[in-house]
Amino acid sequence: MKIGMRIPGKMRQMGYDALAAWAKEVGLEAVDLPSPDAEAKAALDRAGLAVGSVDVRGIGASLSKDEKVRAEGVAQIKEDIDTMASLGMTTLFCCLIPADPATPRAESFAIFKETYPEIVAYAAERGIALAMEPYPGPAPHYPTLGCTPEMYRAIFAVIDSPALGICYDPSHYVRMGIDYLRVLDEFGDRVRHVHGKDTEILAEGRYLYGVYGPTFRPNIGWSGGDWRYCIPGTGEVNWAKVIAKLAIKGYDGVISIELEDHVYGHTLEANQRGIVNAARHLRSVM
Repeated sequence: MKIGMRIPGKMRQMGYDALAAWAKEVGLEAVDLPSPDAEAKAALDRAGLAVGSVDVRGIGASLSKDEKVRAEGVAQIKEDIDTMASLGMTTLFCCLIPADPATPRAESFAIFKETYPEIVAYAAERGIALAMEPYPGPAPHYPTLGCTPEMYRAIFAVIDSPALGICYDPSHYVRMGIDYLRVLDEFGDRVRHVHGKDTEILAEGRYLYGVYGPTFRPNIGWSGGDWRYCIPGTGEVNWAKVIAKLAIKGYDGVISIELEDHVYGHTLEANQRGIVNAARHLRSVM
């Protein structure tokens, strides 16, 4: 397995060549990209880094109730798939949040069943796999498809192609109360990408707010009040067990550190420290 990163907010100001050079210097092996960008790919190539996952346009639109908007979204996804294929990129990151986040999951799933078999087949023909992120989506609706085992079972019953898989991110399962290790037992062979991120359960917040969040939101970034996202090694996830289960299931791809941690979120230097500290922990248990 390789250790890489999604590009944190403050580090986006560096430019791709400087970013790639820094990533190589600190021992990273891959970088996730926010679009299938040829210039970014060339910068990674020059630094000897791999591309992890790639974000594309059109995901929300592809789940729209409006047929015209939906068709436009599908066309955008296909266009970006073509660009990815031309650049040798193989993993498409997708968070299946509908254009209208108030849409109930059951309605979005009905649209998904009509729309995504075509998208997945198109990707498969070009050697690309989709990796579904389990972020549940914004409150109060939490509308994301592909964020729970219930939805995985329903989705894979409709589309059994190996070109549709999971972006395994245990931080989301922890905040939702889902057994993140059992997810690997059942769906480990579906993992197409991994996010290196953790969640700390905040005991005082859980006492004050329960699991539905505070009335008056505390000033903590990337937090629901009773939990907060954090770097690997500072939360609830046993990364040694995660990596062992991934290996048993045959995963040999990238673990991309996703820096969403209040402690490391405020400056470029803090972003860099967070990435380095996260990578150190992951290496220590690999």
